[in-house]
Amino acid sequence: MACIVYYSLTGQTRKFVNKVTGFDKYEISSDKEAIEMSEPFIMVIPSYESHVYGDVIETAEEFLECGDNAQLCKGFFGGGNRNFAQLFCVTVKELSALFDVPVLHGFEFQGSPLDVAKLTKELEEIDQYEKVKH
Repeated sequence: MACIVYYSLTGQTRKFVNKVTGFDKYEISSDKEAIEMSEPFIMVIPSYESHVYGDVIETAEEFLECGDNAQLCKGFFGGGNRNFAQLFCVTVKELSALFDVPVLHGFEFQGSPLDVAKLTKELEEIDQYEKVKH
C-alpha cells in the first residue's frame, strides 16, 4: 500500500499530511536515521528560508539515497508560500531534478481540501497500479 513520507519543521506539513486518511505516514528529520522503504510513496516536502533549506534538502536526499527509496518515490508534493514567487516549492523542484521524480503538486501552508483530495487521489492511483502490476 502506498504511503506518505514527509518532513515538517514547523508542523504545517504534518498538519497537511494528517488530513489524509487511510494511508501510513512516515516523518523524516535530521534527528532520525533514514530507513529503507518497502512500499511506494509520495514525498511531501516544504520549502523554508535559506538558513533551514540545507537541512531539509540534505535530509530528503539522504532518505532517497537509502536502499531503493528513490525508485519507490512516485512523486513530490511541495509545500510553500506563493508570495516567494519562483522560490515556491523550490525544494521539491530541486529534488525532482536530482532524482528524476516528478513534482505532482504544490500547496500553501497546511493545504486546502482540494490539496488533500489531490494527494489522496495520487496515493489511490499508486495503489491501483500496484494491484494491476501484481
